[in-house]
Amino acid sequence: MTKEIKDSALITGEESLRAFECLQHGMSRRDTLRLLGIAGIAAASASSLFGAAGKLLAAETTSGAGVGKPGGRIRVAAVSGSTADTLDPAKGSLSTDYVRQYMCYNGLTRFDDKLVPQMELAERIETSDSTLWTITLRKGVTFHNGKSLEPADVVFSLSRHKDPATGSKLMALMSQFEEVKATGPLELQIRLIAPNVELPSILAVSHLLIVPAGTTDFALGIGTGPFKVQEFKPGIRSLMVRNSQYWKPGLPYLDEIECIGISDESSRVNALLAGDVHVITGVNPRSTNRIKASAKHQVIDSPSGNYTDLIMRQDQMPGKSPEFTQAMKHLLDREQIKSAVFRGYAVVGNDQPIAPGARYFNADLPQTIYDPQKAAFLLKKAGLSGIQIPIATSAIIPGGVDIATLLQQSAQQAGLKLTINRLPGDGYWANHWMKHPLSFGSVNPRPNADVLFTQFFQSNAPWNESGWNNPQFDQMLSLARAESDEAKRRQLYADMQVLVSQQGGVGIPVFISNIDATDNRIKGYGSNPLGGFMGYMFAEQVWLDA
Repeated sequence: MTKEIKDSALITGEESLRAFECLQHGMSRRDTLRLLGIAGIAAASASSLFGAAGKLLAAETTSGAGVGKPGGRIRVAAVSGSTADTLDPAKGSLSTDYVRQYMCYNGLTRFDDKLVPQMELAERIETSDSTLWTITLRKGVTFHNGKSLEPADVVFSLSRHKDPATGSKLMALMSQFEEVKATGPLELQIRLIAPNVELPSILAVSHLLIVPAGTTDFALGIGTGPFKVQEFKPGIRSLMVRNSQYWKPGLPYLDEIECIGISDESSRVNALLAGDVHVITGVNPRSTNRIKASAKHQVIDSPSGNYTDLIMRQDQMPGKSPEFTQAMKHLLDREQIKSAVFRGYAVVGNDQPIAPGARYFNADLPQTIYDPQKAAFLLKKAGLSGIQIPIATSAIIPGGVDIATLLQQSAQQAGLKLTINRLPGDGYWANHWMKHPLSFGSVNPRPNADVLFTQFFQSNAPWNESGWNNPQFDQMLSLARAESDEAKRRQLYADMQVLVSQQGGVGIPVFISNIDATDNRIKGYGSNPLGGFMGYMFAEQVWLDA
């Protein structure tokens, strides 16, 4: 029997929310479907109805006509901008890249505000074994240059990630794809090397946005998305104009969006309050009171899986010492970081990347506690008491400088001398991230455990921040992808979190809310746990009421 995801209403939005709440409280997929009175669908559709976070897929309308006010031009400020800015989805690595790319392109699927993958360029996705998947594309979709969307475009867009010459940030994840081929005028097949029930959510990742077959000049931003590129100057600005032939009737609302990068947070806030920009992201919790005091602006708080992490390279000293990495984790005063650094806009973390409340979060994992005395014992055991070591950070890292300062104070109590190397935001990601024995990083939310673990913790992951190499973890990751039994899959992910927390080379003290701020004239702006700018997808959803 074939599992199928269709772009037609299987259940109502209210029923979908009801199912989501049941799943969050531990109810199985089959029981949730039975609760909704559609148990007959369960055997055929259980795994394909559930997306990245285990939530029931409901149909999403593609028409925005009559909802918002058309017209207008806005200016938005992201947290960074550099000459490395790119419109190539395969190479996107910063929020500035993602938000621009979502203006230009669409994916086969798309995350909603509960991280449920909905149909986008795909009209239907079918599978019988979670290994061979058949995708039917929408009719009548055209690229900005007038070319019709065809299976060859999808084959090219997905296959290029496996070519080392592409330099894709998703190469490790795409190693799961054995074959992608066109099988009809609007149909293609994806064969995986092993079953993975999460394919619909993988296809919603921003790096897998669809471009025309054979594209070599990505600066043109030719896609099927809501906006066309009028100007793109990496490190300076981009100017996007409305795609009047967009395949979603009535969208987008805005005529133009100018996007710039302002790496200094206080400067971003000042630009918003002065009326120079309409939307900013990456707001420091300390700035929220200033913004709330303005009658013309609002704060958008979105709890998320975003985290700032302490990176301890395990392929060099002192991170090679397990005692050292554990000592550093005990020096993170998580409650103080939550209250003093993030003003409560955070929840305590436990040195693994699955946030509390997320699907597969291991609530039984013993919490690493703040304990300078235990850290001193571990450092002495490792023969590292009294050493002096620099720690790299930057103001571009959310809370990075403040956390480093608190860590420096805690380290003194354990007999460790940390010197803070505060580096400029420009070039930090290219020149310093993951390149020091001790440093700070920042990871934007990912939609599910598979993507997080594959991109950041698998031994060959391009963003394996600490250089962690654990064959047992790699094997469990492969097993989890293929496991259709929910209880067994949950246990695999729980065990993987234990390994990362206890043996991995990153310290994750808290999970941080995404905080955006907007001019009150911006309407339709909401939150999305995937990231700022409404999960980077605000462009086609908002309008200007001026």
